[in-house]
Amino acid sequence: MGESDLAARAAGDVWVVFSRLRRRVRAVSGEGDLTPAQASVLARLDKEGPASASDLAVLERVRPQSMAKIVLALEQGGLVARHPDPEDGRRQLVTLTDLGRERRLGDRRAREEWLGRTLGERCTDEQLRAVIEVMALLDDVAHA
Repeated sequence: MGESDLAARAAGDVWVVFSRLRRRVRAVSGEGDLTPAQASVLARLDKEGPASASDLAVLERVRPQSMAKIVLALEQGGLVARHPDPEDGRRQLVTLTDLGRERRLGDRRAREEWLGRTLGERCTDEQLRAVIEVMALLDDVAHA
């Protein structure tokens, strides 16, 4: 197997495992009542702070009409709020509410606890060190 074949196989394996892991973690997190798009918007607002719905649409690669529906559903659930943009009163900024932030924090804790417990049950210390090392390599790739 040549270098390009190895890289292609590694890429395929990483893709499959991350996809499976994402589905499994979603099931654990309690995000089941949120669509993937809603969960993604909450994560983005939590990580990057307030944004307009049009900016979110661009960042999430969805139509503005679709983002309007996503934001409305999150707002109705009390997870986000809209406020006038202090720099441009015509625009509204979408912000995470305290409930939205608590939801994100609780979901993240649940995911991390499940993953930590599962890794601890299934892996030796040597395997756990290998996971840490591989994650560092993949993080380097993500920042390339």
